[in-house]
Amino acid sequence: MNAPVPAVRPMPISREAVPEPEVDRPRSAILAGFLGSLFLMIGSAGIGWLAPASPLRRVAFFIWMRTEAAGVAISIVLLSVGGMLLVRAWLRLGQRVRVWGPQARKATLQAVAAWGAPMFFSVPLFSRDVYAYVGQGRLMVEGFNPYKDGISTLSNYYQLGADKMWTEAPTPYGPVFLWIEQFIVWVTQVQPEICVLLFRLVALVGVALCIVYVPRLAELHGINPHRSLWLTAANPLFLTTFIASVHNDSLMLGLALTGLYYAAVRRPLTGIALVTLSVAVKPITLIMLPFIGMLWAGRGAGWGRKIAFWAATAALSLGALWALGLVNGFGFGWINGLSAPGSVWIWYAPVGFIGLVIASITDKFGLDGWVLAGYAFTAGKALTLGAIAWTVFRGEHRRMVRRLAYALAAVVLLAPMVQAWYVVWLIPLFAVTGIRNDWQVKALYISVSFFIIYGLVDQLDVFPYLQTDDLRFALGLARSATAVIAVLFAMYLIFVDPKTKHLFRKVDQPMPLDPVI
Repeated sequence: MNAPVPAVRPMPISREAVPEPEVDRPRSAILAGFLGSLFLMIGSAGIGWLAPASPLRRVAFFIWMRTEAAGVAISIVLLSVGGMLLVRAWLRLGQRVRVWGPQARKATLQAVAAWGAPMFFSVPLFSRDVYAYVGQGRLMVEGFNPYKDGISTLSNYYQLGADKMWTEAPTPYGPVFLWIEQFIVWVTQVQPEICVLLFRLVALVGVALCIVYVPRLAELHGINPHRSLWLTAANPLFLTTFIASVHNDSLMLGLALTGLYYAAVRRPLTGIALVTLSVAVKPITLIMLPFIGMLWAGRGAGWGRKIAFWAATAALSLGALWALGLVNGFGFGWINGLSAPGSVWIWYAPVGFIGLVIASITDKFGLDGWVLAGYAFTAGKALTLGAIAWTVFRGEHRRMVRRLAYALAAVVLLAPMVQAWYVVWLIPLFAVTGIRNDWQVKALYISVSFFIIYGLVDQLDVFPYLQTDDLRFALGLARSATAVIAVLFAMYLIFVDPKTKHLFRKVDQPMPLDPVI
């Protein structure tokens, strides 16, 4: 009789045989962010910025959403919840990454596409500057000089939907963006919604450049490129500012980062050309030219060589800008427009808050408080120039881009007005040179949450034909409701949510910081 054959037990599969994925189920975070973006798109129909001439005002759905209290209330809830859902989805996507490798990059790009798509079709949110672009383009088409003539020069200018601050203000934008404005207005015959979509396509060019060159710059600095991409491109402040708000800062920043990369890899002429194009969109990136010159001069360059390459960089860039000004006939007229953004202040900007305190106290003593506050604003500008000079003349060559980040941060933080898109200028520069996984990234989380909430509250377009006797009260009530919903959601993320509250408390292992170029 044969002995029974013993059962063969399957060999246990080791953990090494089935590696864990780099990203743990990112789909739920991506879908949550898509839902938040969809809420923003629907809510924008009720309280997004529509030009008075927009044909959407005659569509029944938009009429109900914008004129009936119920429609406005629904829009407020969708906008508030949608914005904060995006913040949570971004945080959760980062939490689900086990290894910042190619799969993390793929998940980040999927998130950018899913979260950005509904915003592309939304009514402009958080800002109505895109309507100023339309007005400036119309000035160009009709033969006016946007550096001298405000939008009020145009007939029926109020139908364009631009903020009243632009009615007399000269444009602060460079010649390349003026041509973009002119082309879009000419080709659309000033049709507001088509203009907005075309300006969004221009913004997407900037977003695409950031997606390509942020990881490349990060690799040059020995910083994980995939984490830098998540910190920058999937960031809800980045997406809402550049896509939902349609800011030309997207193209400016994309060109500047691209130029910075080529300057860093020893292709200085390409770098100078691209940064000059960035300046010709929005001149704030002039601040990059001294750093581009030092990258061109190379490591170990003496002061004589640095000065020579600074001069060469300035000559090439300013010469190109002069040529562009010669072509459009406006010269360096954009210099006159640079004073427009600096003529206002806001309470949460450090210098703006100091000015407010000075004005409030001195007014009590019968003095002209805002004149004295102006001295504080001037002192902030002087400190800015000092900080820029310090970062230009002091520091290691390998930390050049980090020094640039500090210089631009001084421009932002020492200004009396700090807008959300100013903060977005800084995020990629710090991300590619290292945002540690400690207080630094927590400061970013808090800053993003703050500016998303402030944008939700500050930029509500509740129109005068809302059926109420007290329009000011109605707008105040709408803003208060938005603030309450958004702040409560933020408090939930920080203190209650079992998934995200640890991000604001736990100190993780720091990421490498030191640049390598």
